[in-house]
Amino acid sequence: MKIAIASGKGGTGKTLVSTNLFNVIQKEGSNVRLIDCDSEEPNVCQFLHGTLEEEIITTTHIPVIDGRKCTFCGKCQEYCSYNAIIMLPAIKTIQVIEDLCHDCGACSYACQYDAITENKKVTGSITQYRIAPNADVLESQIEIGIYSPVPIIGQAIAMADDDAVTIFDSPPGTSCPFIATVERAEFVILVTEPTPFGLNDLKLSVETLRKLNKPFTVIINRFGLGNAMIENYLKQEEISLLGLIPFDKKIATAYASGQLITDEFPEYFRLFESLYHQILKQNQQ
Repeated sequence: MKIAIASGKGGTGKTLVSTNLFNVIQKEGSNVRLIDCDSEEPNVCQFLHGTLEEEIITTTHIPVIDGRKCTFCGKCQEYCSYNAIIMLPAIKTIQVIEDLCHDCGACSYACQYDAITENKKVTGSITQYRIAPNADVLESQIEIGIYSPVPIIGQAIAMADDDAVTIFDSPPGTSCPFIATVERAEFVILVTEPTPFGLNDLKLSVETLRKLNKPFTVIINRFGLGNAMIENYLKQEEISLLGLIPFDKKIATAYASGQLITDEFPEYFRLFESLYHQILKQNQQ
């Protein structure tokens, strides 16, 4: 089972949910893997500490166009769906805009004059940490200056183990990195908070997941902070509520110290254990 923990905005508690859900599953004895897909700001390893097992350097291919062989026919520019090639035939200039290139290979396919070769460019890394014999973490980390984290997210998710429960700690928002994560999940948990911003961005996430035809449920974090706006919306839209995490100072204190609340407080271990079994039940339906 592949579960994405997501939300429409940052700071709602995705990492709180993903790390503590991971902790409960591994302590129950099931095989589990947590993939930190927020490659621009990964923070799962602030809470889960293990033994470094492997680091994979990720790369992309950048086309290099030889102006001496190029006939300026325009085929490569025509085939590029991302407008990553600038061509000025009048002054015999052609150039690839690296930040727009998606490594699709269309330009190389289009060129009939062997004017295009490819160079490798480092985009980031995927690091594996062993947390327990039945549990590990994959942290994706994008290089500074890389335009899109989508390729590295895809590479990290491709390492998901079919024999384990896999949790994706998703990037915030509803843009391409969010979609690249949730589209590969079998089930999505949206974490929200009872604030106007939380409700607004929850609506965006719900709309996106419905268009993707992804089954999902909702956890309300910091429950008790605001009014019943989130609950009323869920009832109105007939969206299932998986659980509530209370607005509790000791959660904030533990989180700020890099501690797992399921280790520190028995009542929260029981809460996340209950959430996990509800997820299993919903997945079997």
